[in-house]
Amino acid sequence: MNAQGEDHGRRLGAGIGNFIAGANEHKDLGAVRAWPADRLWCLEREAGPRVRPAPEGPREVSGTFSVLAADDAPPFSVHNADGRFPFLIVADHAGNAVPGALDGLGLGRADRERHIAWDIGIAGVCRSLSDLLGATLIQQNYSRLVIDCNRPPGTPQSIPEESDGTRVPGNQGLEPSARRAREAQIFDPYHARIAAEIDRRMNAGRPAVLIAMHSFTPVWDGAQRPWHAGVLHRGDSRLANALLGLLRQDGALTVGDNAPYDIGDATDWTIPVHGESRGILHVGIEIRQDLIQHEEGQAMWAARFGALLPLALSECGAAATG
Repeated sequence: MNAQGEDHGRRLGAGIGNFIAGANEHKDLGAVRAWPADRLWCLEREAGPRVRPAPEGPREVSGTFSVLAADDAPPFSVHNADGRFPFLIVADHAGNAVPGALDGLGLGRADRERHIAWDIGIAGVCRSLSDLLGATLIQQNYSRLVIDCNRPPGTPQSIPEESDGTRVPGNQGLEPSARRAREAQIFDPYHARIAAEIDRRMNAGRPAVLIAMHSFTPVWDGAQRPWHAGVLHRGDSRLANALLGLLRQDGALTVGDNAPYDIGDATDWTIPVHGESRGILHVGIEIRQDLIQHEEGQAMWAARFGALLPLALSECGAAATG
């Protein structure tokens, strides 16, 4: 962690107790958790959904090539599967595993632990946030260099041949069947599990509010990034705008509004498919990686969002119900 990150971490640590206590005085977290379904369903978009269907299951793969073996990790993990809070937390780049059959993609361990391979620190933040809120977390376990689960399949960024100047030998000149195998065995099951969770809640008359969690590298293309966190949105921005307002009440934070990234159909999958197309409240959150590379920072940022997300949801409910 650099000096700026350490200083910010100390200030967060000193103030986090008062911050959470103040948030709890402002709104009763238990009351939000216990909102009836009919109150939260009013938060859905009334506009027509964007047309991009989520995968319903593994696609057919020609040939016999298998990416995952019996001793490989599953494509996704679920934490707090029976969580009752409206939030559904997802992490597309939580893991950096590489299937044994791909032989590390021809990269050394150091490259497989860099930001090009995964969203550093976000798995720890999401696990803590899931526990704080009693919310379900679905996280993807494989490196985004194997297949990026937040990119449309078939696009160059889906299985990149190069990332931030680093050539990925195991992704060079892949046959279509090899690409389809990664899609069918990693990408599709992860997104099918998210879709199934949203379906389950809808069928049970329970709300789903999608929280897509990511982290970003402090330096990109030689330039320092000033933001501590960013909030991503388009179309239905109610939850994002409420969260932005709450984050910006802390004068020590620099918070990006659709920065360092924004959402686009060519560059994103999770929010367009599971948030926009399903017509449910959603927001994308980015946290700078030097602030969450250690457990202390992960816990502090989980506590911050654990306090602010229910407040932001409550603001959306008040606006929607009058």
